[in-house]
Formats: sequence, structure tokens, C-alpha cells
Amino acid sequence: MKITKEFKIGLVVTSSIGLFIWGFNFLKGKDLFSHKFELYAVYPKIDGLIEANPMLINGFKVGQINKISLFQQSNGQYAVLVKFLLSEDVNIPKHSIAKSISSDLLGSKAVEIIYSKETEFVKSGDTLYAENEEGLKSAVSKQLTPLQHKAEGLISSIDSVMTVVQFVLNDKTRDNLNKSFESIKKAIESLEKTAYKLDDLVATEKIKISAILTKLNSLATMLDNDKEKISNIINNFSSLSDSLSKSELKSAIANADKTLKELSITMTQINSGKGTIGKLMKNDSLYNHLNASSADLDKLLIDLKANPGRYIHVSVFGKKDKPTPEPKAKTIKP
Repeated sequence: MKITKEFKIGLVVTSSIGLFIWGFNFLKGKDLFSHKFELYAVYPKIDGLIEANPMLINGFKVGQINKISLFQQSNGQYAVLVKFLLSEDVNIPKHSIAKSISSDLLGSKAVEIIYSKETEFVKSGDTLYAENEEGLKSAVSKQLTPLQHKAEGLISSIDSVMTVVQFVLNDKTRDNLNKSFESIKKAIESLEKTAYKLDDLVATEKIKISAILTKLNSLATMLDNDKEKISNIINNFSSLSDSLSKSELKSAIANADKTLKELSITMTQINSGKGTIGKLMKNDSLYNHLNASSADLDKLLIDLKANPGRYIHVSVFGKKDKPTPEPKAKTIKP
């Protein structure tokens, strides 16, 4: 049997139309050659879910969204009914969750099945619990909201700081700052000149500095050589200190302190005129009596020298000497 050209063309066209219809339905989430295992989920909002989005279990595609429709609930609010068409033979426990997730960074959506702990499995036509993943926009907004508050607070703080700075840095303060910077500049220049002078001094006195360092080195060497003697001296001082601490120096100091206190009390009494020495130092009558007695004694000695016979009687034969008559006073005629 010979196949005509027209039959071949018709077969190709028919096959093309069939492939087109199958591909169109596949893109819409309808697989004409798969078994009809359907599941449903009710979402309050779908957040970008579209028909033909994959249905995943542990990241593996087991089906896809077949149809999305809007319906009104008994409370008057609208919800979204999503119909899933399974392409794999899997057992899904009842009360599992069909969670809407983002499958990539571009915002493509998918539905991830989260298993429950039930032992019974769903049947075709059952409804799963629906749950929406936090969207990228809401997540970013949730993360940026605290940052926004902090930024606003920071801007307010900066504004307050700038106000304070403007208040503090008035014309007078700026002038003082300029003068301070000028003083700092002069101080730095002075330090620089001082450094130059020090460099010149070191250069000119290099030989003397070298000699001083040599002497210091010699002194250090000498001390190192005589360290045993220095150690003996220190030990002797330590022994002397121990001996002094063990001696009765403390009691001697205490007795000396006691003697000084008693001497201070005695001097206080003398200064106040108490006691014999105090009366001698404070009373003038004894001095006056001694002075008068000295004068009388002086007169007596003069009289004794002039008239010894009045006081001393010398008789060889026991005869009393007649008292020497006092010289008569001469009468001076005018």
C-alpha cells in the first residue's frame, strides 16, 4: 500500500496540532497523559502563585498547580482556591501543609508539601492546609524597619549635635581655635629648632659624650668586678641594722625622751618663778641685798685698812691701847 503525500502532510499537521494542544495544557498545569490525582488548598492570598508552578516534596517536583480560582467564603470574605495535579505516585499524610515558597531569587513561586504526623494519607480531591511563606518584600521590610528607626534616631542625634556644635563654635570660639592652632604651630616650630640645636650639640660634643659613655662603661665594669665587696658592705649594714634593732637603743631613746620632758617641766617652773632657782632668776630683792652687802663689805674693808686699831687690839704687856681719837675737823676761816 502506497502512502500518499497528502496523507503524510495530514499526519504531520495532526501531530503538530496534538503536540500544540498538549504543550499548551502542560504549560497551564494540565497533563493529559497523567492520572487524575487532585488536591486542593485555600489561601487567603497567593502572593504571586500562578498556574503551572511546581508542587515540591523535599525539593523534588511531584506535581504542579492546575487551576487557581477566587471564591467567596461563608463569612463574606474572598479566598483563593488552588487546585494541584499530582504527577508522581506519592503518599501524602492528612493535615499536611501546602506552603507557598519562593523557589529562586527572582521571586518565582512554588508549593512545598510539609508532612504532618498523621498515619492516614490523603485521597484525590482532599484539601490540604495552606500557608504562605514570608515574602521577600515583607522580609526586607521587616529587616529594614528597625534600621529605619535607628537611622531616624541617628539623624536626629546628628542634628542635635550639629546644633550644639554651631552654638559652641561661634565667632569667638573659632577665633580662639585659630589662635590655638597658631600657638601649636609656633610650639612645633620651636621644638623643631630645639631638635636642630640638639643635633648640633650632639655633633659638636660627640667626643665628650663618647668619653662620658666610656667612663660610665668603666664604672659599670668596676662595679661588676667589685660586686662581692659591695655585697659584703650591704651585708655589714644589714648586720649593723640587726644589731641596732636587737640592742637597748629603744629604751635609751625612751629614757632620753623622759629626761627631756622632765627638763622641760623644770625649765617651765624656773621661768614661772617657782623653786629656788626660779626665785633667784625672777626676784630682784636677792640681787639688791647682795649688791648692798657687797657695798657694805667694801666700806668695811676700806675702814679696816684705814683704822685697823678699831678692829684689831695687839697688847704685848696686857695694857689696853687707848682708842685713837678721831681727828678733829679743821675750821676754815673766811
